[in-house]
Amino acid sequence: MEKRICIGLIREEKQPHDNRVAFTPRQCQWIMEHYPQVQILVQPSPHRCFRDEEYRKAGIPLEENLSHCELLLGIKEVPPEYLLAGKTYLFFSHTKKKQPHNRHMLQVILEKNITLIDYECLVHPDGQRILGFGFFAGVVGAHNGLLALGRKTGSFAFKPVHTCHDFQELITHYFGVKLPPMKIVVTGSGRVAAGVLEIMGLLGIKYIPPEEYLVNQYAYPVYTQLKAGELYLRKNDKTYSRADFHAHPEAYECRFLPYVTVSDVLMNGIYWDHNIPPLFNAADLKKENFRIKVIADITDDTNGSVPCNLGDSTIEDPVYGVIRETMEQTAPYLPDTVDMMCVSNLPNELPRDASQYFGDQIMKYVFEELLKSRSTMIENATIAANGLLTHHFAYLDDYVHPL
Repeated sequence: MEKRICIGLIREEKQPHDNRVAFTPRQCQWIMEHYPQVQILVQPSPHRCFRDEEYRKAGIPLEENLSHCELLLGIKEVPPEYLLAGKTYLFFSHTKKKQPHNRHMLQVILEKNITLIDYECLVHPDGQRILGFGFFAGVVGAHNGLLALGRKTGSFAFKPVHTCHDFQELITHYFGVKLPPMKIVVTGSGRVAAGVLEIMGLLGIKYIPPEEYLVNQYAYPVYTQLKAGELYLRKNDKTYSRADFHAHPEAYECRFLPYVTVSDVLMNGIYWDHNIPPLFNAADLKKENFRIKVIADITDDTNGSVPCNLGDSTIEDPVYGVIRETMEQTAPYLPDTVDMMCVSNLPNELPRDASQYFGDQIMKYVFEELLKSRSTMIENATIAANGLLTHHFAYLDDYVHPL
């Protein structure tokens, strides 16, 4: 007889409220049909992209009190006052880089004897992350970047993604859209870049290899894609190795600069760390030949790979301008500025699709591991258990116990 297990989908309490969820009503239904030992309860929420009524119709009970659930699944950090002692939680805790604003939450997790499994730390055996919303960040980021260029140039108009019910409605919005000639440079090769390329395909924007893109002009919209091995080369021998780059980024130089003189839009989806050289410098921004008008910084690191990222924008107000000479923030869509799209929660604009995509990944790769009595994958992603940091995350000790 298999042990019965109760899973609760918690209400997002962090402000501003996130509208995504770990499982859609249909996914909850599927899990309970295929795993009869599993019961799923949903905490009612006025903010969730799937309404309470949709869960009720799918036969999923709504329950305010989740204290009898063993596993509690959320998306964003849980404010400390809502944490239930002794439970196992899965959410994006944003603590593994010692983020200062989440220190208190992790301290309370340890005090309350909570087991914390972080989605971000769930990886395949080769180290690749299993879960993330990157694909829909790429989709929304690419759309927003083009929307900004349309507003800046007055040559075409897109509606904001968050006014669409779902991705399908966004796709129908593209029917018959004819874009003017433009050159777009896309960086990265992960999920974010895959989402950007999805939009390039839907809009019929043609791929051009980097070496041709740099020298030719086109009478129609085109893009090129620069993966890490094309963007970064070792200073001494001009080679690239992924493992070596991640271990010694300071030994590499960035080869992006020629693209600032020939591109209208940069869609940035490259991984960045503070040791990695930026794509260009503040001084490059001031030069006459800096042609880029719009930067969709989907990776979104303030003062990171894009030095004119001066901080996050919002879904409601996604774009701000940067004065090239002074690097000061100004109004968007002015003639001689660079417009920045730096929204940190882009998937929230397509929350129904992003939630379904996320839940699919959990169901394929994580769910059965959660039901096992022991799982290496789960253990490696567990930050805290039994009131202590686990050995993988012992380096956070000075973060939770500062002197």
